[in-house]
Amino acid sequence: MSTSTWNIDATHSTAEFKIRHLMISNVKGSFPKVSGVLTLDESDVTKSSVEATIDVASIETRDAQRNTHLKSADFFDVEKFPAMTFKSTKVVQKSAGEGTVEGDLTIRDVTKPVVFEVLGPTEQTKDPWGNLRVGVEATTKISRKEFGLTWSAPLEAGGVMVGDEVTITLEVEFVKGS
Repeated sequence: MSTSTWNIDATHSTAEFKIRHLMISNVKGSFPKVSGVLTLDESDVTKSSVEATIDVASIETRDAQRNTHLKSADFFDVEKFPAMTFKSTKVVQKSAGEGTVEGDLTIRDVTKPVVFEVLGPTEQTKDPWGNLRVGVEATTKISRKEFGLTWSAPLEAGGVMVGDEVTITLEVEFVKGS
């Protein structure tokens, strides 16, 4: 068995999200502080696993007032819950470079199973400093309300200010550990 450990390169990785605003458009944001480890079984990718942690206080939506509100108890409550975590439970390979990763996502104090659609890992590439790297893109959709993120406000014309469905996309570069 050929198993290797790969660490998330935080400088070249991000967790992004988008959600409906006023029922008319999507608002996007990101969490630039991502860390974690991929344990890659190079002979059978389905025996691989991944764990990731997101620093919730690193949220960036290009609007300081919105960032502050999202960090408050109305949403993420970063004082009590400074991190989001994901721990895989199953990897399924659909074809070369495509598959799913199932696992437990924890936001606030709520843990729910989610399934990420995954592209990757890419072929191993050596960077200019001699490190081996692989890339992965993973996407899922969640109900924010199922994770205790229930704040919203009704609109005068009907509907709500903030949608429930959130699309999460991870763009991750891993560096092979020594």
